[in-house]
Amino acid sequence: MANFYIDTPQFKHYLQHPLMKRIVELRERNYADKDAYDYAPVNFEDAMDSYDKVLEVVGEICGDIIDPNSEAADQQGPTVANGRVTYAVPTQENLDALNKAELMGMGLPRRFGGLNFPMVPYMMSADIVSRADASFQNIWMLQDCGETIYEFADETLKMKYLPRIVKGETMSMDLTEPDAGSDLQAVMLKATYNEEEDQWYLNGVKRFITNGDADIHLVLARSEDGTRDGRGLSMFVYDKKNGGVDVRRIENKMGIKGAPTCELVYKNAKADLVGSRRLGLIKYVMSLMNGARLGIMAQSVGLSEAATREALSYAIDRRQFGKAIIEFAPVYEMLSNMRAKTDASRTILYETCRFVDMYKALEDIARERKLTPEERDEMKYFSRLADAFTPLGKGMTSEYANQNANDSIQVHGGSGYMKDYKCERLYRDARIMNVYEGTTQLQVVAAIRHVTTGTYLQRIKEYEAMPIAPELESFKAILAKMKAQYVEMAELVIAPKNDEYLDFHARRLVESAGHVIMGHLLLQDATAVPEHFKQSAEVYVLYGQSEVAKHYNCIINSRIEDLEKYKPQV
Repeated sequence: MANFYIDTPQFKHYLQHPLMKRIVELRERNYADKDAYDYAPVNFEDAMDSYDKVLEVVGEICGDIIDPNSEAADQQGPTVANGRVTYAVPTQENLDALNKAELMGMGLPRRFGGLNFPMVPYMMSADIVSRADASFQNIWMLQDCGETIYEFADETLKMKYLPRIVKGETMSMDLTEPDAGSDLQAVMLKATYNEEEDQWYLNGVKRFITNGDADIHLVLARSEDGTRDGRGLSMFVYDKKNGGVDVRRIENKMGIKGAPTCELVYKNAKADLVGSRRLGLIKYVMSLMNGARLGIMAQSVGLSEAATREALSYAIDRRQFGKAIIEFAPVYEMLSNMRAKTDASRTILYETCRFVDMYKALEDIARERKLTPEERDEMKYFSRLADAFTPLGKGMTSEYANQNANDSIQVHGGSGYMKDYKCERLYRDARIMNVYEGTTQLQVVAAIRHVTTGTYLQRIKEYEAMPIAPELESFKAILAKMKAQYVEMAELVIAPKNDEYLDFHARRLVESAGHVIMGHLLLQDATAVPEHFKQSAEVYVLYGQSEVAKHYNCIINSRIEDLEKYKPQV
């Protein structure tokens, strides 16, 4: 029996991070639920034991059911008939297994039937599921849309929908339209309020909707007549039981084929308003998308893990010229870089999760009572870090998922191009990671202000102050030189106060910050658990050094006038 949690000891290291005690205490309100729910933890150790046991169940289901079903789910795919979607048989088996184990709504509070898990163990489950089948994670992880209902809807809607999510009803977020992809301000699906019925109705078309025939939908719609920007958009929740929405078609995709991506037609579909009018995009979707991007980070990490393991296994077994190909330097260098990128991706994922956990817990407490000045400062600090690390992490981890999937095929050689091997599917599945929930270019747009305002630099200085093992000091010195190059690059690009020039070099600056940050995080990991992280830390710092040097040479030798060379000649 395979277990995708137990066979990855790095997970327990991240569960034991020093900040977890504070996170759990805030999340559990000092364990106030222990008298009301028999499954609520009584102290920190009890909570950690609960996370460990649940993740072990997730790991077993993934190893024994979801992973063995992944190829069939990819080949069969979902179907649509009479406006309704039917999952492939193996996909439904996966859902049934997780439902039977009561693993839906893991992050929701206990009063709705949830497990009240913080983001760290919750995203570990997403990481594990994604390693088994990144496609299925797109169905299961959308339950996280329930967090938006919990945060912004009134009590009536919370009680109406959240217990159903915990019991296994699926969700979708219906944002994009044929003429509104990344530019969500262009959304035109119409929301009309009928005063006599005290009822909202939705009309229009949504496109590229993952799991689009879900039971419960979060829908971005235009509620204000005469508007054409984000200020006229509101958030709604639609219940499939009420009818009014049909699936026009399932998109024929390159990868992630087990999860239906749908075009939806809304015809007088009844819906409930979430929160306040006009805040749909400005407030609610921004929160929803940040959660979704964290989910894509976990998906990217799980896929990187799968690609790395597939390549390693093949390299050990495949023999050429009288020996296993893992003994050839070009192959083992590729494999060590794949492992280093996977571990770097995982370390920034859980660092970001900790930041999100801290500010979300304090934000939730603020709905119950007034925060102390110290708590308000703490919330602002971690909120800023979460805002900075989410686009950085999503951009870096999704790019690494693509690189690792590509390299896995390379290690397999011609065999990797054949559908007989899992790496072919991983390659197709990986390609969407740096596209959906905001392309890498859009992540850079979100991240660059944390270069210009110094958020990344300040955090790097905090990492520099943390002690590491003496044998890693030489690598810390390399990171110090990389930081100096990053600072010089940022000053050179920011000084001219030319927005186009800043945009042109933004990705180089953001990636350079990412390499330094992930290098420091891996050194911390290697200090705590050298047997699991030391090699990856050393390999990644050297890799990052070459990448930052490349960006440095580009920026140091560039001028604003050079922009004209890159503009397309129309």
